[in-house]
Amino acid sequence: MKKMDRRSFIRVAGAGTLSLAATGPLVTSGFTAKSPNDRINVAVMGVRGRGAEHAAEFAAIPNVRIVTLCDIDERVLPKAVADLEKASGQRARTETDIRRVLDDKEVDAISIATPNHWHSLATIWACQAGKDVYVEKPVSHNIFEGRRMVEAARKYGRIVQTGSQTRSTEIGRAAMDFIHSGKLGEVYMAKCVVFRPRENIGRGKISAVPPEVHYDLWLGPVSWRPFNVNRFHYNWHWFWDTGNGETGNNGPHYTDMARWALQKYEHPRRIQSQGGFFVFDSEQETPNTQLSCLEYADGKIVQLEVRGLYTNREADFNMEMLFFGSEGWMQLKGEGEAWATFFGRNNEPGPRMDEAPADKSPDSMKIRGSGGGPHFENFIKAVRSRQAEDLTADILEGHLAASMCHLCNIAYRTGRTLVFDSDTERFVNNGEADAMLSREYRYPYVVPEKV
Repeated sequence: MKKMDRRSFIRVAGAGTLSLAATGPLVTSGFTAKSPNDRINVAVMGVRGRGAEHAAEFAAIPNVRIVTLCDIDERVLPKAVADLEKASGQRARTETDIRRVLDDKEVDAISIATPNHWHSLATIWACQAGKDVYVEKPVSHNIFEGRRMVEAARKYGRIVQTGSQTRSTEIGRAAMDFIHSGKLGEVYMAKCVVFRPRENIGRGKISAVPPEVHYDLWLGPVSWRPFNVNRFHYNWHWFWDTGNGETGNNGPHYTDMARWALQKYEHPRRIQSQGGFFVFDSEQETPNTQLSCLEYADGKIVQLEVRGLYTNREADFNMEMLFFGSEGWMQLKGEGEAWATFFGRNNEPGPRMDEAPADKSPDSMKIRGSGGGPHFENFIKAVRSRQAEDLTADILEGHLAASMCHLCNIAYRTGRTLVFDSDTERFVNNGEADAMLSREYRYPYVVPEKV
């Protein structure tokens, strides 16, 4: 694949495959860009956890208003409304069905913080409804869905941002600039470390659906099954029909940084993954210990290690990146919280960054805690400019990062070394693995072949 910079990649990467043939402008003809003085009205889908942070971050941006909070569990809505009003003075409407939100012509953009199995369909429906989208990682539940999201964004000329907030921090961007300058030499390997303590979820029982929960809407694309509270709030992460395990939960933050450092605008070629679910007696389906290796066509390597049990730390952080070059290596802590470099056999300390540089311009990005404030600001900036290249994490970047985690999970579940064709997004001579590229969808919650 021809090497190019990120902005060129976003501008010309085609829909359907990763072919780099030009496909025309990203914004549909006749669309009028908003004035910087126009108010952007945002709706948030999924407000029990991360979505509440979305609402607070967007409400803090000038000329942005949260008009609707949407959640299938009516029990969480009163607190979400009260918290937003207390923090920003904004009082939002509430809704339980995303389809009614998308029918609202007042809504300009939707921010999605639902379980993973809803990310793709909500994004596609929003693009078709003429809304811009901020969608949490992983952007998709499977690789087929991620590609359809890219196609929808391009076809309908929408701005779609991935929740990879490290791309909008000063420290994260400075780390990448240092690597791309060649000061580490040739970077040949990146290691993603996700050591996140997780407790035993045990075993639940089938029970009646709480009257305030719209369970059919919560299941959405998932095949119908009886309600089990142990597979509901948050624990959905640990079941294959709704989540992607820790590899697909926190993994996309780090696989995104790995491919950014290696400047990879393609899928890995060869994938291996081993692990298991250890220690606990539980109905959890996804592994709590997993070690994956992804190799690109040129031989460069990304490792992703997940540990949810009792463990040491890698250096002095539980979640971080390690980049290895011909001259030295870099440790990037957390999601862009600090970085340091070391050189030669004796690990001589090199340049490092522990705090964001002083703000010297209106466009300078400041770190606002783990919420990723600058990332939300970047999305609003692109909504106003109508230029997808202005995004620090366009949906295509998110698709490639999430796909790395999906590939790891497919290799784990098949127990095989897999070979993947980046252009066709299919495995080479492996029907069992190909079957995991998509899923069976429950009508009417169907991710279409053509968007």
